[in-house]
Amino acid sequence: MMRLGRFLDANQQQAEIWNGEGGRAWVEGRALLDRMYQPVLDSILAACPPTVGDRLLDVGCGAGAVTIAYARHLDSGPACVGIDLSSRMIEAARARCEREKANASFIQGDAQVYPFEEASFDLLVSRFGVMFFDDPVRAFANLRSAAKPNAKACFAVWRGPADNAFMREAELAAAPFLPEAPAPNPNAPGRFALSKRERIEAVLSGSGWGRIEILSVDIPCSFPLCDLDYMFTSFGAIGAAFRQLDKDSQAQLIEKVRPVFSKHIVGEEVRFTAGCWIILAHKV
Repeated sequence: MMRLGRFLDANQQQAEIWNGEGGRAWVEGRALLDRMYQPVLDSILAACPPTVGDRLLDVGCGAGAVTIAYARHLDSGPACVGIDLSSRMIEAARARCEREKANASFIQGDAQVYPFEEASFDLLVSRFGVMFFDDPVRAFANLRSAAKPNAKACFAVWRGPADNAFMREAELAAAPFLPEAPAPNPNAPGRFALSKRERIEAVLSGSGWGRIEILSVDIPCSFPLCDLDYMFTSFGAIGAAFRQLDKDSQAQLIEKVRPVFSKHIVGEEVRFTAGCWIILAHKV
């Protein structure tokens, strides 16, 4: 049996982020983010469609959009389960689930070490939720133990900064306002932790998954132009820095960063391409 202390220590830094201001920002902006990333969810559903009778695990489920989307296709039994480190996001997911009477349930916990019932899920999916493990081989091995024989996994993750100019250019413009940081470790938990094809292959094969496919996809996304300032001052490294600045410095950051997005504005929308990997794997 897993010792409780070991469970609480795992991914402690990520737990602090997602149960703190990072999680609060995502909960407050969840409707906007769900709209923006709907095309990513559509790509996951197309690559890994549900079948009646399936039981699904959504890893890093956030406020529950992916879990509930799958639950709409699965009408009987406790079909869909979402897990996330953030108590804030799980609370929001449960509230949405109750409002929509969705066939889903939610767990606040670390999927890297959570004691799932063995061989209990037919599908495992994630929209940008599996890049934050401090020991990804251990995490994907734990997820594999929760999968039934021949279960299928489908995870959407970001490709690298070079394939996501929308994010990279904004952070370059905001650099004078961002705290000094050590050289990034490409293997550390974070949005680009699985940006390299060879690392994905090593992690999944090292944790026992087989029949691995890694598909490079460019997914068109958009959000309303009126939400532009809110978007870049609320999330990621810029959002974290923005919250620490005084009012004058916040205004300076906005004026510095906003012009970067001019080429992405089409009418009343901001449009960009999400450079992603769609990862498919099976329990063999």
